[in-house]
Amino acid sequence: MAARTRKSASKKADEHALLGSIPAPAPAKFSKDEELKAYRDMLLIRRFEEKAGQLYGMGQIGGFCHLYIGQEAVVTGIQMNMEDGDQMITAYRDHGHMLAMGMESRGVMAELTGRIDGYSRGKGGSMHMFSREKNFYGGHGIVGAQVSLGTGLAFANKYRDNGNVSVSFCGDGAANQGQVYESFNMAALWKLPAIYVIENNRYAMGTSTKRHAAQLDFSMRGVSFGIPGIQVDGMDVRAVKSASEYALDHCKKGDGPIILEMMTYRYRGHSMSDPAKYRTKDEVQKMRSEQDPIEQVKQRILGEKMASEDDLKVIDKEIREIVVDAADFAQNSPEPDASELYTDILL
Repeated sequence: MAARTRKSASKKADEHALLGSIPAPAPAKFSKDEELKAYRDMLLIRRFEEKAGQLYGMGQIGGFCHLYIGQEAVVTGIQMNMEDGDQMITAYRDHGHMLAMGMESRGVMAELTGRIDGYSRGKGGSMHMFSREKNFYGGHGIVGAQVSLGTGLAFANKYRDNGNVSVSFCGDGAANQGQVYESFNMAALWKLPAIYVIENNRYAMGTSTKRHAAQLDFSMRGVSFGIPGIQVDGMDVRAVKSASEYALDHCKKGDGPIILEMMTYRYRGHSMSDPAKYRTKDEVQKMRSEQDPIEQVKQRILGEKMASEDDLKVIDKEIREIVVDAADFAQNSPEPDASELYTDILL
């Protein structure tokens, strides 16, 4: 009976893939604990990124620095469903993903400032951090390259038959890369347990999707390969959790890859060096006031009397203390010795 049900679900997914994207499941119903956890986790990302932006402005962080402010619900909602052994890999807007995967704020901030106590011993910076312990495989600076690597992780999972799923994140700009489609092809051909999350923040590096994409529904990018897709409200952590739960179940049942297009929005420029003049301040403010992912959770918590304003202020205070501690730790951590230039090199 179970085999027949699985076969039926697989057939249904195939039919949806041929027709287009799968309708998004209803947003998950959160318990009090889930609402508070989502609030806390997203707030940590928000406050951490604000501090990172501040340190960048002070010259404490060099190179590129891409902030995740506004997109917190995406990785938070997905991580809520991930199980031990599931892997995550992403592009260079990656600090939020690390924190969501349980990597320490101190280690992430130390790496941002190029210190020896950072996750890559101060040599990777903002875009290149890893944690085998947490199954986080980077931070990658080459646009779209992480999708191929994430497909390799999924291939390893299938080869080992370990029941794990690889979750690969990319942006709407990277979704146009050829290597992304090569990855889709292989994942569909071998029915790999791979979730492809396209974080559509509408502007890629600074060009509106309307100007750089012929197919604006990114959830349909896998149609030619028979890969189903779901377009999700990426500003609502409940919607993200519900869709990612469906996607993880899809992969763990052996039904192959799936695409999740997260309709989200970043409040800052592409990177700290981007003034974001390609959009209006009114547009950004409208998104902040009407769809902010953290404010949505806060209003539900207060509206349903799960906690008081004072309770949430306590959480905010605790988060700020964690972030200040991480910044102090990073700035007091020593820089790597020159000998580190010759370590971790593959010959």
